[in-house]
Amino acid sequence: MDSEKRRRQLAREKFERQQQRRVEAQQRARRRNTVIGAALAVVLLAGGAAWAGVALAGDGDKKVDAAAASTPSADPAASAPPSAEPSPAKADPASVKGCKAPAAGKPNGKTWTKEPELTVDTKATYQAVLETNCGKVTLELDAAKAPHTVNSFVFLAGQQYFDHVPCHRLTTDGIFVLQCGDPTGQGSGGPGYEIKDENLEGATYPAGTLAMANAGPNTNGSQFFLVYKDTQLPPSYTPFGKVTGGMDVLKNIAAGGVVGGGSDGAPVAGVQMAKVTAAKE
Repeated sequence: MDSEKRRRQLAREKFERQQQRRVEAQQRARRRNTVIGAALAVVLLAGGAAWAGVALAGDGDKKVDAAAASTPSADPAASAPPSAEPSPAKADPASVKGCKAPAAGKPNGKTWTKEPELTVDTKATYQAVLETNCGKVTLELDAAKAPHTVNSFVFLAGQQYFDHVPCHRLTTDGIFVLQCGDPTGQGSGGPGYEIKDENLEGATYPAGTLAMANAGPNTNGSQFFLVYKDTQLPPSYTPFGKVTGGMDVLKNIAAGGVVGGGSDGAPVAGVQMAKVTAAKE
């Protein structure tokens, strides 16, 4: 096996280990929650689902699977090559082409106890626009193949749920994605409800794919990822659209690298979505 294939294999294996640790952590958390007294029942109902169902791949403590630092590989071939200049120890948007400091504001932090009513037109095309501090990314949403996922995304955008929410995870070795949609910025947040997987049969993840992050089967919430370079993943992440504009924005973010170096963590670009809109074309 040549070194490039070996590197990609190691990246996929690492991703799958992270996913398994995330699922196990969720199971432990759920077991803990079952013994919490009735006095906390209301709190759990309102917020307990927030940590469930929002990660592309993550370690046992952080959901994402995305904001977490990468686990060192036993094989040097799996590590990113050294950079000529070390990555900053914290986000530095001004150092990344096309990026600037995020606009002032905070996520509204809304949550809901159940999935929104299905109201999208499955025969129509929907367009979404992500206005970030690094530029605009436009998306086409596929309501025919992933109606519940698109319905949820359109609903959350309409509730301004994504406004001022970061894209907290960037992966740059073997898996090439930018992950967004968690108001906490830690990979543990979500809208309070989960939706089932869709459109998985034969799913692939070429550059330009828009797909849901998760913490296991049928745990989709608000976190999603954008693929900026062809990526090999198991068909476990609901594809629900594609990038139609702004691939240069994503590539600039990727070129900026990960905070502190490495290949999996918070982007140096300090990406934040100032505003997200979604509507029927």
